Amino acid sequence: MSISVVLFTSDLRLHDHPPLRAALDGTELTVPLFVRDRAVDGAGFAVPNRLAFLADCLRDLDAGLRERGGRLVVREGDLVDQVCKVVVEADADEVHMASDVSAHAQRREERLRRALEAEGVRLHVHDTVTIAVAPGVVTPAGSDHFAVFTPYFRRWSDEHLREPLAVPRTVRVPDGVGSDPLPSRGDLRGLSEGLAEGGEQEGRKRLTAWMRGRVSSYEERHDDLAGDATSHLSPHLHFGTLSPVELVHRARRAGGPGADAFVRQLAWRDFHRQVLAARPDAGSADYRPRHDRWRSEREARDDIEAWKEGRTGYPVVDAAMRQLRHEGWMHNRGRLLTASFLAKTLYVDWRVGARHFLDLLVDGDVANNQLNWQWVAGTGTDTRPNRVLNPVTQAKRYDPDGGYVRRWVPELAGVEGRAVHEPWRLPDDERAALDYPDPIVDLSEGLARFKQARGR
Repeated sequence: MSISVVLFTSDLRLHDHPPLRAALDGTELTVPLFVRDRAVDGAGFAVPNRLAFLADCLRDLDAGLRERGGRLVVREGDLVDQVCKVVVEADADEVHMASDVSAHAQRREERLRRALEAEGVRLHVHDTVTIAVAPGVVTPAGSDHFAVFTPYFRRWSDEHLREPLAVPRTVRVPDGVGSDPLPSRGDLRGLSEGLAEGGEQEGRKRLTAWMRGRVSSYEERHDDLAGDATSHLSPHLHFGTLSPVELVHRARRAGGPGADAFVRQLAWRDFHRQVLAARPDAGSADYRPRHDRWRSEREARDDIEAWKEGRTGYPVVDAAMRQLRHEGWMHNRGRLLTASFLAKTLYVDWRVGARHFLDLLVDGDVANNQLNWQWVAGTGTDTRPNRVLNPVTQAKRYDPDGGYVRRWVPELAGVEGRAVHEPWRLPDDERAALDYPDPIVDLSEGLARFKQARGR
């Protein structure tokens, strides 16, 4: 009797799952396996918010498998060791898994391949499970990846995507393969109070509501901070409870400017992944060095702490940082503003900010988080590396009535209209009544420091 193992990683779903479909079609019995990789813990990526969302995802995945006659096997330890142990216990012939692009994932895949080959077991790695267009499929002449998004997007848009796969009706798991208990978010501490629920069922509910409603206005409203008109699907894409291939197909069927703009954002995910696949060190090193001499963490300690706590004196920056702490998520425009403020106005190394985001973001991953931070810092793929986002100008444009600021900075709830973005300009008696700090830096001074540092 032929037996396979399906190794789930960041693809925690049953809908449109190529590794699972290939395993079910090619063998009689299948072991659905997830390994809590201790190397992820050791690298500092196993933070409470993501562990809680992961626990939701695993419980939902197990429930879906049990509805189809199967179950999820959960193990903890070194991923390669645990996969090999399960292969031996199940007497499996092959292992299926999704491809990944980080340096850690690529090293882990190679280790697993060698270990399985020594046991006479085949490893099948499937592309377009967590991405729509695999890295290396579209490349410019003379290079292994695109360094600029717009030409990449043109080529990406011309690619034919595979059709989404149906949910399997039956999953038969061999007896005798033991499992650790499923984790629970109830066992975790230090979670963001407003952390969203995880799992494929929740992701599909959100996707259905998004496609039936707000996607049509996405192009015109995606930067509306107070309107909160984005999809909130990024955590589900990060954990793979939703398929990016399916999302592109559904958005294209819906049509219209909003859906087109949403597809463009999905292409940005693939863009960053093809950059990271080609340049794995971009997760920690400057993609395009600017010879920055960042302020040391010791020198900038007070500024960094004020930024983290949402007490910089710039209301829109503070609102976004408080949203991050409360929800484990932040509006995309807020991410751009807070990153620009730290890296350029405060002139602090982008890695400091990226690490803080990874400590809290439920959707935090190496490709999107690190390369977006590099884009903002001007060390990445931005074609205008010295642009600086003015938080006051941006606030007046994307939160014109101040609703976003008042939601997250209650100290300013009584300040009416656009004045909420510049509380230091209020009359002295009104300003004195507010329990809110003065700006930690003058914007013009921050800009001058940045320009001097960049030799401009």
